[in-house]
Amino acid sequence: MAKVELTNMVMIIDRESNRVLVQERTKSPQGITFPGGHVEPGESIVDSAVREVREETGLEIKNLKYCGVIHWCNTQSDDRYLAFLYRTSDYSGKLSENSREGEVFWTEMEKLESMELSENFQDCLPVFLVENYSEGFSQWNSSQQNPMEYR
Repeated sequence: MAKVELTNMVMIIDRESNRVLVQERTKSPQGITFPGGHVEPGESIVDSAVREVREETGLEIKNLKYCGVIHWCNTQSDDRYLAFLYRTSDYSGKLSENSREGEVFWTEMEKLESMELSENFQDCLPVFLVENYSEGFSQWNSSQQNPMEYR
């Protein structure tokens, strides 16, 4: 039976500085990414995004805008992994100094290109940044992964 894994990721933009909040993940996949995580059983996707951001950053977020979805499909098992992507500039609270997932900090969007990004994060960025995209889709099997296609 095929498995489906649901996750989320949130781009938080500071209105005053126009910087974005990133996390340097210490768990796999390692590297720079936006905060987010897994959807728990019985939890809505938006609620899971709010919870994950709170747990990883200490911030309370609201008024999430849906950006799109990244969808990976295993061609052998039909397992699927979906990441629902949101953005917001509506947040409150104090940024946590440390997270079990990795350090969180504000950075300029232009600096992302020069940072060591998480492999999965690289796949997600076009859906966050290009208004015409609502989905990134890729297939994989045990030996290879196809390039991400954006629609």
